[in-house]
Amino acid sequence: MARRSSRYVCQECGTIAAKWSGRCDSCGAWNSITEENEPVSPPGAVVSAQGRRFEFDALDGAAKSIERAVVGIPEFDRVCGGGLVPGSVLLVGGDPGIGKSTLLLQVVAALGKLGVPCAYLSGEEAVDQVRIRARRLALSDSPVKLAAATDVRGILATLEAEGPVQVIVVDSVQTMFVDSLESAPGTVAQVRAAAQSFIGFAKKTGSVVVLVGHVTKEGQIAGPRVLEHMVDTVLYFEGERGHQFRILRAVKNRFGPTDEIGVFEMTDSGLAEVTNPSALFLTERSSAISGTAVYAGIEGTRPVLVEIQALVSPSVLATPRRAVVGWDTSRLAMIVAVLEARCGLSLFGNDIYLNVAGGLRIGEPGADLAVAGALVSSHTGTSVPEATVFFGEIGLSGDVRPVSQADNRLSEAAKLGFSRAVTPPGKGRKSHDIRITQIEQLNELVDMLQPPSTSAAAESGSIRRQHG
Repeated sequence: MARRSSRYVCQECGTIAAKWSGRCDSCGAWNSITEENEPVSPPGAVVSAQGRRFEFDALDGAAKSIERAVVGIPEFDRVCGGGLVPGSVLLVGGDPGIGKSTLLLQVVAALGKLGVPCAYLSGEEAVDQVRIRARRLALSDSPVKLAAATDVRGILATLEAEGPVQVIVVDSVQTMFVDSLESAPGTVAQVRAAAQSFIGFAKKTGSVVVLVGHVTKEGQIAGPRVLEHMVDTVLYFEGERGHQFRILRAVKNRFGPTDEIGVFEMTDSGLAEVTNPSALFLTERSSAISGTAVYAGIEGTRPVLVEIQALVSPSVLATPRRAVVGWDTSRLAMIVAVLEARCGLSLFGNDIYLNVAGGLRIGEPGADLAVAGALVSSHTGTSVPEATVFFGEIGLSGDVRPVSQADNRLSEAAKLGFSRAVTPPGKGRKSHDIRITQIEQLNELVDMLQPPSTSAAAESGSIRRQHG
């Protein structure tokens, strides 16, 4: 009989330690190391070096055409690359209560009404609880197979006996239990083994398996990092609880573009699609207020216009406060340093607050120019010229660098009624019904947003010097 020994595994990153400690040396997480039993081969066991032979295929061989299962929810289909690919495994992560279960219940209900055999497996809720949600969403009439189970072996045996099931939702993978392992559900070994079992089932049967994953306080999917490498597609469901908007973002997709987003609005009857997110993000915007600038960005293949809000105020603290929502804190520090060193603005002694309106999170460096415009506007008290959009990357020397897909950004801005754009220098752009102001240095943006009184004083001083 095989001997068993103990090992200590971090539940956040999967690192194996020789002994227990309060903090993982690899990822820095506290109280994440737990003891697990590890099977050990008996003494004298011999592992056979001879395996089953296989044959190689040619690279130019005939490939089977992939027919995607179109859900009928355009925003979800867009993020998946046009629909669900047979035999693929998707991992959907998001904060608790953000709407993951609601979205996936709507997905399987829409597929069920199209005649696609679907199953919804809940490991966190009872069947009656899922039925209550389906009744509230008016989805009770959809022919979806429903079960509350956590035993992976029993689930796979039931799915094989029930006949072909094309789409399977597992909510969530952290609650699944493989009885061949002695560790508790949610541990690294259990999550890895459960995911591997569902992946093998999907590849063998051609079914689409959607795994729901919990996230840590840092916003990453809980469990071993290898889990994201094992699946075909990783989707994050983002959004602030105070906002009604939800963003479904693809961070990995073997069958479509990454960084694609789908925008939804949380309503009483479930998640509703937002076909024109730019117009919705800018609905309540007032252009007469200083400290705001509109950024023309690209999320995946979709141009999106969003408002950047900044507040610069004198600080009474020894270390001024920096608060950022929806953008990178370190990048804000870089923009502030460039404005201070290259443009002569005194910002280090001020509290700085930055917010991306609508709950959207931006990771593109093309937002640098819009962030700088909002900061300068708040600092000088001058509002940005009306109907103006910004995009461009800022270098450490204060130069403004080009970004990709400038024509798509300008086209979206013109469509929404913007008449002016402040952009990096570029050539060969298509004609748009919009006036383009190209700037090469950040100083030009600062001069553009100076108060009228300051500009008039500077001009009068120059005239006096000339006459003198």
